[in-house]
Amino acid sequence: MGGTVVGIDVGTTKICTLVAEVDDEGRLRIVGAGVVPSRGLRKGVIVSVDVAAAAIQASIEKAERMSGYKIESAYVGVAGSHIQSLNTRGVVAIGRGDRPITQDDVDRAMEAAQAVAVPHNRQIIHAIPRGFSLDEQEGIRDPIGLMGYRLEVEAHLVTGAVTSLRNLASCVEAAGIEITAMVLQPLASAEAVLRPEEREMGVVLVDAGGGTVDVAIFIEGSIWHSLVLPIGGNHVTNDIAIGLRIPFDLAEELKCRHGHAIAEAVAPDEVVEVRSFAQGPERLVSRRELAAIVEARAEEICEMVLREIKRSGYDGLLPAGVVLTGGTADLEGLVELGQRLLGLPVRVGVPDDIEGLDESIRGPAFATSVGILLWGLRHDSEQGRRRDRRERRPRFLDWLKELLPR
Repeated sequence: MGGTVVGIDVGTTKICTLVAEVDDEGRLRIVGAGVVPSRGLRKGVIVSVDVAAAAIQASIEKAERMSGYKIESAYVGVAGSHIQSLNTRGVVAIGRGDRPITQDDVDRAMEAAQAVAVPHNRQIIHAIPRGFSLDEQEGIRDPIGLMGYRLEVEAHLVTGAVTSLRNLASCVEAAGIEITAMVLQPLASAEAVLRPEEREMGVVLVDAGGGTVDVAIFIEGSIWHSLVLPIGGNHVTNDIAIGLRIPFDLAEELKCRHGHAIAEAVAPDEVVEVRSFAQGPERLVSRRELAAIVEARAEEICEMVLREIKRSGYDGLLPAGVVLTGGTADLEGLVELGQRLLGLPVRVGVPDDIEGLDESIRGPAFATSVGILLWGLRHDSEQGRRRDRRERRPRFLDWLKELLPR
């Protein structure tokens, strides 16, 4: 295969640009990374184009210096509370049933599934086939080559607000980068951390970032439900800053170093040093008090996720439980709290099996960044297969026509 793949993860907390080389066997090797603090975003949405564009430019330049490549195009992650999803169906006729289904037929079925009333201020980002049925025979993953009269597809559509998508595109293009495609961040994270057997059995991916919590439900190998919650790790940090009357940056450091999602798990006599806004000596604060602040917001996040799982109607189809990723996944005690409140198995998902992956970007906070690369690689491969299918006529088609009456 060869070539390179570039992914840009524009998050609320950080902006990460990754450059990867693709070998002849289709494996990725990361050769460049540019990670800078995020600016100009709030809850995953651009609030200042100039500031955000400058931060994206800084991330790209850092990745270029490290990799030695000039970045011209990239896959870009997208999230934010403006993201919505719905499931639709598309049906097409295959004629008299005297020929095998082709890629064009699948494309027509997907186009029919997208022929829904989408408001003028929203745009379809992804149209993902969940499964196919042929002449009422369900459970078909790939119908190409099969014979039938009527092809039906169940599709998952992801939409975003046009203005938010255009603002993100403007920031990236201002840095001189052509957007190959926008990728929903939980879809990208799933590429990096979910195991095939989890996708098949039924699993919930919870990507807990700084400004948003992205939720995606996978069943039978496909995505069935997705949404973005307008809450994240920054809310925990803000609660600490207000509760202990300390600057936000110090609250973030305190959360990462001493935070715990279960207050009763912390010894009552354990204390930590904090420095307030005043130019005075550091003071001692009970770590259990800190944990109580963290636990209250962590419980709210878990309850919001549980509410959405139940609202989806798939809560009884998730034996693989929850895979937790994103920067907030590193919070001590969050896995145990999630298991208790969600009533499901919970594990932390980290990107793995990628060559050149430095230890600094191997944690759950970089699952989306790595996943964008993997999604882009798979997207490129699927595009190539689609082209091949269109160009390559089935060899037995002419033979079959000879057997049919004229």
